[in-house]
Amino acid sequence: MSISTFKHPKTFKLESGKRIKDLEISYHTYGELNDRKDNVVWVCHALTANSDVFEWWPGLFGEKDLFNPKDYFIVCANIIGSPYGSTNPLSINPTTGQPYYLSFPQFSIRDLAAAHELLANHLGIEKIGLAIGGSLGGQQALEWAIADPNRIEKLILVATNAVHSPWGIAFNESQRLAISTDRTFYANKPNGGAKGLKTARSIALLSYRGYDIYGATQLEISNEKQDDFKASSYQNYQGEKLAKRFNAYSYWFLSKAMDSHNVGRGQPSIADALRRVKAKTLVIGISKDLLFPAEEQKFLANHIPEASYVEIDSFYGHDGFLIETKQITAQLTGFLKRNGELENETFYEHLV
Repeated sequence: MSISTFKHPKTFKLESGKRIKDLEISYHTYGELNDRKDNVVWVCHALTANSDVFEWWPGLFGEKDLFNPKDYFIVCANIIGSPYGSTNPLSINPTTGQPYYLSFPQFSIRDLAAAHELLANHLGIEKIGLAIGGSLGGQQALEWAIADPNRIEKLILVATNAVHSPWGIAFNESQRLAISTDRTFYANKPNGGAKGLKTARSIALLSYRGYDIYGATQLEISNEKQDDFKASSYQNYQGEKLAKRFNAYSYWFLSKAMDSHNVGRGQPSIADALRRVKAKTLVIGISKDLLFPAEEQKFLANHIPEASYVEIDSFYGHDGFLIETKQITAQLTGFLKRNGELENETFYEHLV
């Protein structure tokens, strides 16, 4: 495992026409590229994750998991705007010599996919054996498979969509409203908007989980309690946790990028865009996902030419894509076997 930084030698042009000078992309690699160069697994991470996929997707990526560095060359790049090494709102603007903060140029999911393509070219990777992503990560993987359909051979889309829904946009706008009520957000300092970010995370959690999981994990035992509820403490804890490791400016711009997601932009239709995908595709939905309902994944599978759809049941709602790794492994193992990838079936039997 190693972390590296790619410095793009040219100005990076965004979909909006705006540009980023001195673009840097931080990325992790695990394992080695084989002689046939056909063992690449490219991971696109979600909103507040980072390029260390072994850290945030254990059970699916790891030494003893389905995607392990003994068999695969695994690449995960930190996306533009995210504060874990790639160019983001806290980076220095080479034009002014000061951090960007709110002057950072707005970017789209399509721009994130274009950055992945730049990095793949830099690494000399002509073919992506398998690209995978969940949530915002799935949006990136999908846009990449549409923009460069001959590069990606197999595509795994988990709890994601072809266009971000009004429901999802409303959740994101509510979070940005919370951030904007924190006056420090406009003070142009690294921890600006931290209290607002805490509130935003609390709002987001309600969309990531659901009624049943809160009832199971945050229910009070005593009937006499009138304050200091477990659910209140949980929301505060999770908000504080994110505010300590992320920043409000990155969250602001990344949530707007998610809102912008629409594969039909510049295409005759959304369905026409999806028909451009040539990769053999597995789409995974989650039954209790409030933020990305299963209907959105079914739509993908119905319009991507070589796609199949499976649905997993999870008590955890949208967060199930990170938690239900045993179920996801079982589905991916079947998918890979059907497509002739897994040869050592004995080794993989214990995974499912």
